Amino acid sequence: RGGAASEARLGPQGRPHPAGQAPAASSFWCLARTRGLRDLSGDGGVLKEELRPGSGQAVPPAASVAVKYSGYLEHWDEPFCTNYYSKFPGLMKLGKDITLGGLEIGLLTMKKGEVARFVFTPDYAYGRQGCPPLIPPDATVMFEVEVLDFLDSDESDTFFQLTAEQQDTFPLQKVLKVADTEREFGNYLYRKRHFEGAKDRYKRAVSILGRSPSSEAEQCQINASKLLVLLNLSLTYLKLERPAQALAYGEKALEIDQRNAKALFRCGQACLCMTEYEKARDFLVRAQHIQPFNHDINNELKKLASCYKDYMEKEKEMCCRMFAPLNSSS
Repeated sequence: RGGAASEARLGPQGRPHPAGQAPAASSFWCLARTRGLRDLSGDGGVLKEELRPGSGQAVPPAASVAVKYSGYLEHWDEPFCTNYYSKFPGLMKLGKDITLGGLEIGLLTMKKGEVARFVFTPDYAYGRQGCPPLIPPDATVMFEVEVLDFLDSDESDTFFQLTAEQQDTFPLQKVLKVADTEREFGNYLYRKRHFEGAKDRYKRAVSILGRSPSSEAEQCQINASKLLVLLNLSLTYLKLERPAQALAYGEKALEIDQRNAKALFRCGQACLCMTEYEKARDFLVRAQHIQPFNHDINNELKKLASCYKDYMEKEKEMCCRMFAPLNSSS
């Protein structure tokens, strides 16, 4: 089913933070009283202090979120779990990958870029039993959380729960939204350099957009969405060092828009990787005609010229070695 590309479940198994970053943890309840933390649960079980505001909408209930977090026990200066040093935290699906009820409540009040501190009583954290040996029984915990990004996958999740017949009757605007969500997931994975995962997300988006349109206007909408995904697929296959597939998806993009400079550029790059120099030059020159001052296109043409020169010199050397015996004196 469509959902988060989750890589971890947020709970007590996170690795220890080597250097204490938390404020003095003498008493979480003392902290709550002195700083006037906001009661999110209505019973004092989930308290929040906003440390830095975010922007945009709050995290929606079915979202997949990328967060940085550190969890602390009372009277401990170092966290018992953290992903503080992770450059690209994995996406975690609300209701699936986040094991703390209090944290899910808290995340639903946060916005992208926001940093907040939460205090959770046992009922909203690890319960009366705790999680031995790391979390003692009846433990109140504090979490510091930063929302780096989130993707609302509600529409996508609903779509992939349908049968193929039901998917065919899904309204086009919702299909386009699902495809866009899959592309955004792919983009997130691409930025993390998880190219295989990104490729799979992009291919799912292409498959979603394979439906037959009922009008020319619908075809235009489908093509506009598909073009973006095909370009991303071509680039991702280049990163995976599979230029033949990169060329294939670049050419599919050109079937939609034959004057798309980015598609021509991707095809040129792919042909250069395959040492098909004439084809590479054709694609890159066509791209240059459309965008004559594009730095990347012009640099790729210079690279092509250099590669072709080296290729010709090696060919000349090989010919000289092959015919040398015929020219030598007996």
